[in-house]
Amino acid sequence: HEREVERAAEALVPRAAGLDGSGRPLAAANGALDFPDKPVERLWHATTLLREHRGDGHVAALVAAGLDGCEALVLRSAMDLLRTELQPHRGWTDQEWEAATRRLTDRGLLAPDGAATEAAHELLRTAETATDRAAERPWRPLGPEEVTALVRLLTPLATACATALRFPNPIGLPKPTG
Repeated sequence: HEREVERAAEALVPRAAGLDGSGRPLAAANGALDFPDKPVERLWHATTLLREHRGDGHVAALVAAGLDGCEALVLRSAMDLLRTELQPHRGWTDQEWEAATRRLTDRGLLAPDGAATEAAHELLRTAETATDRAAERPWRPLGPEEVTALVRLLTPLATACATALRFPNPIGLPKPTG
């Protein structure tokens, strides 16, 4: 796998090296670090930069949607992720979780039975669209063939990494298909 890691690092470093950290504190902090020399460390750093760049944009989209961190997780647990996989790993107390649930119910985002309403689904779809738009800049220069080649290159590495994860997991990462 060494050669695949080298090739993946070579492919991702240009995407990660020029990221703008404006309004993205985690991406900016990681971007202030030098790229390591060893391929696996270079790949790790590049993926960290790209992940945090997207993650900071996601936080901004959730804030713009009027959600705090606990509310965002309560909504996800009402839709597709288990509370037991979210709450304890993110450190929210039962009292904070219940207060967020009440706020979301008062806003019409949760039904009285705790189910996510259509308004909640739409709010999160909008936030995900804004997240994708905010994260697209490093990928814009790539043409369709380059995207296909990158997916082909990274899929085996991602699949190998997924063997070390449990599913479901506290980050909401879906189990690889195929």
